[in-house]
Amino acid sequence: MIFTGELSGGSDHLESELAERLGMSRTPVREAALTLESQGLLEMRPRKGVRILPVSPEDMHEIYEVLTELESLAAERAARSRPGADDLAQLEAAISDMDAALAAEDREAWAAADDRFHSELVRLGGNRRAAAIVAMMGDQVRRAKASTLYIRPLPTQSNSDHREVLDAIRRGDAEAARRLHRAHRERAREMIVNLLERHRLSSL
Repeated sequence: MIFTGELSGGSDHLESELAERLGMSRTPVREAALTLESQGLLEMRPRKGVRILPVSPEDMHEIYEVLTELESLAAERAARSRPGADDLAQLEAAISDMDAALAAEDREAWAAADDRFHSELVRLGGNRRAAAIVAMMGDQVRRAKASTLYIRPLPTQSNSDHREVLDAIRRGDAEAARRLHRAHRERAREMIVNLLERHRLSSL
């Protein structure tokens, strides 16, 4: 509910309210809230319930730094493995779906296809520990993307970036795959962090 924006940043909720919405007792809600508090998603306040914390530009900057390194490594490793057409089919499909979503100006469909591209890229990299770390951060990134999806420019550059990374992997150019993906993620980080900072300032 936090990641989809149903529980928006800055909103306050009683444990009893959340328990009723989720159809369960307050005990598992409290346990879940403690876990989410440790992840920086909410703040527990004695006798006042929980406050959903807004997406932090500082958190996103740190998360994107980690993702940039791990995903760029995945792109390099994928290119070195010289995957065949069947191996790259899911990356191709994700890019095609992103192109179709942009043509229809369906930003939510674009975001879903974008998630698939990055997940498949990490899988092709073949490093299970890197994949686990990226997956752990995935929900936070999706939350930030969802909060900026309709205030960002139409992501045509992102689609072009993905196609260049795929082409580098297809031809086995590991250095180019890493460099291109790093540049792509750095542009995404700068755009999202800047949007979050402007939104935070305008909402004060």
